Amino acid sequence: MDVQEQIKEYITSKPEPKRSDMQELHQHILETLPGCKLWFDDGKNSENKTVSNPNIGYGSYTIKYADGKTRDFFQIGLSANTTGISVYILGIKDKTYLPQTYGKKIGKASVTGYCIKFKKLKDININILEAAIRHGVEFTSEN
Repeated sequence: MDVQEQIKEYITSKPEPKRSDMQELHQHILETLPGCKLWFDDGKNSENKTVSNPNIGYGSYTIKYADGKTRDFFQIGLSANTTGISVYILGIKDKTYLPQTYGKKIGKASVTGYCIKFKKLKDININILEAAIRHGVEFTSEN
């Protein structure tokens, strides 16, 4: 199964209204990041144990670990969680940036150093989310 099929299967496996929100967000992110690399992470580690929720990934950057090792990974992640949807914006070193810049403007969402979590798409301002996504990708592209 290719990445596109895995993404489609993941989104369609969600109950409504989460399914429609995830599909709409997926389209928004593709429009915000045209031509980006797509990923699908099933949330399982090398021993096939579930270690996280599955994620749709967008873009690509290289994570540099303290021991000098590197790993290619997605810049933006989209995941369903028990209460709603999470959008991960990875690679921003300043963990206060997202909450300070977008926390008050985005709507009914929890904003941490790398995650914007909300119940329903209608609870947030999609334009603010897109701005946060664009910034995250610009940041990781520069570093």
